[in-house]
Amino acid sequence: MSTHDNQPSTRAEYLWTVPVRGDGRQPRAERWNRGDWNPGEQRAFRPVFRDERADRFGPFDHVSAVGRAADVAGFDGVVVPYDPAGEESWITAGGLLRESRWLRVGPQFHAGFATPVYAAKVSVTLQRFVSGRLDWHPVVETDDEVQRAQGDFVSGPDRYARADEFLTVAKGVWHEESFTYEGRFHQVVAGGFTGPLAGVPFPRVYLSGESDAALELSGKHADVHLFPLSADPADLARRVTRLAEAADRHGRHVSVGLRVPVLVREDAGEAYEELLAPTARTAVASPEPPHGDGGLWSGFDALGHRDALGLVGSYDAVADLLTDYRNALGVTHFIVSARPAVEEAYRFGEHVLPRLRASEASGERPRRVAPPQSPRRAAEADA
Repeated sequence: MSTHDNQPSTRAEYLWTVPVRGDGRQPRAERWNRGDWNPGEQRAFRPVFRDERADRFGPFDHVSAVGRAADVAGFDGVVVPYDPAGEESWITAGGLLRESRWLRVGPQFHAGFATPVYAAKVSVTLQRFVSGRLDWHPVVETDDEVQRAQGDFVSGPDRYARADEFLTVAKGVWHEESFTYEGRFHQVVAGGFTGPLAGVPFPRVYLSGESDAALELSGKHADVHLFPLSADPADLARRVTRLAEAADRHGRHVSVGLRVPVLVREDAGEAYEELLAPTARTAVASPEPPHGDGGLWSGFDALGHRDALGLVGSYDAVADLLTDYRNALGVTHFIVSARPAVEEAYRFGEHVLPRLRASEASGERPRRVAPPQSPRRAAEADA
């Protein structure tokens, strides 16, 4: 059964993150030259080769390549981040849905971007066009200054109240032919879909946040609640318990998801060398690698990721750690990110996903294929 049916998932799902403000091998965002961002940083194949094909490819071509990589590599879906300074997430998601065959695609958006009735209307047509592969990632906690620049002046606890009304109305008009609601932020009288627009599956809803208000909203409306990684497993376990309690109050089940930036390589030494290379060109302090193969590193945000905490290590070790999160905390959805997104999607899909799928099938942790190289020794040698 799927989480969309509000029942526990028996199979973990792995979703890739699509960059919407450029991408590249450079650690600094202002130097990412893919997708028509930062044209002054266009790559030149020096000294012999140079790409002279100006305007041969548009901004969507890179995003399309990321979606294609995730589709071919075996991911279950992709997430298109909400970035006021980046490409618009709904438009990007629509293009990816049209071009992919198997991916679920979820745009992030805040609840003030449209009326819930219009959001539902856009989504029901998308669902019909792509056989029900649309997800929703409403974003509630946003920066006040950024939101005001978007014309949205709802702040504080009212954001959660508005998000509750938004989801209530969207689901109401989706599931009923004549739905009436009067709230503080949204009203509708006798709204609903009929004909072929009725009976379409509602998008799977992902929510996030760690406050009581965030967990209560998820308990009422989410199919999956996303947490960031935590250096304290006990703290993460407590948050999962609070989420389950919130869901119980509404007679529901909400699946647990994690956002996981990763840097994976064949062995630990190679992974840490790859980590040291970009951080040496930034203001980020040289990373202290985890002891042993595989562990948490808290500098991913300086490399353009949303979250600071992520996993670094060999394919085996990172697959082990993700399996542990699945087995110990019941995590069933992993939102994975890495840069550059095309190359790393193939890498993760070819080397880590098969280990994770095999462990699910056997009920055991992935079997290591070779002893890992000592990361500490590799770091010292690199220095």
